[in-house]
Amino acid sequence: MGKEAAGDPPGTGRLLPAVLSTTAGAADVVSFLALGGLFTAHITGNLVIVAAHYLTGGFGQIGPLLSVPVFVAVLGVVTLAAGAGAKAGRGTRRALLVLQAGLLAGSLVLAVTFGPFADPDSPTAVVVGMLGVAAMATQNALVKLALPGTPSTAVMTTNITQLIVDLAALVRSRGGPDDLARIRHRARVTFPCVVGFVAGCAAGAGLEVRLGLWALALPVVLAASAVLLGELRRVGPAPHRDSNRRDE
Repeated sequence: MGKEAAGDPPGTGRLLPAVLSTTAGAADVVSFLALGGLFTAHITGNLVIVAAHYLTGGFGQIGPLLSVPVFVAVLGVVTLAAGAGAKAGRGTRRALLVLQAGLLAGSLVLAVTFGPFADPDSPTAVVVGMLGVAAMATQNALVKLALPGTPSTAVMTTNITQLIVDLAALVRSRGGPDDLARIRHRARVTFPCVVGFVAGCAAGAGLEVRLGLWALALPVVLAASAVLLGELRRVGPAPHRDSNRRDE
């Protein structure tokens, strides 16, 4: 895993993934509690529901069943659009962060305008959920395309496994200095993602119990904060250049 990019203010390389993980945790738990068991970020859970539905005929909620194809479709479209934008010289990170924040904001507006939803299969409730799924698909694309070397901000099984493996390696202190330095750096980035996701789940659940669908404001605020952090990473101090060397 690489180090923070040159020009990034110190710490933003760890803070942005942590904020994104907190966003995913909050969005996931609020949708699960308020939209009939829909996971917006944890697509693995929705795959289990889809398999159970088609094998047993139960679990007929529309949201979880529709979430998998929506996630795949949005991920594909976003990836293709990001590739086209990169060829045209447009930045990928800012566009994806803004798109994610916009999708979450749209989900919030619809939810608080037409909710709460006694029937999670109602058309508006399904649209609210699918906007959240689209936002999380965008976040997953963002991490892969615009934050190279960053751990997953939504799949905590992988992150926890990697973190424990790395901590065990550090405890044993086996490997060369360069290997240990890479492991230590990876653990420093992965740990805030795990903590952020858990914190997002806890905060989102607490807010949903008290505020209902207004709890979706938390992931919106976090996503907006991620946009600002993305700008800090992009606009950081320019790399030092030799003043005696002519610009090419």
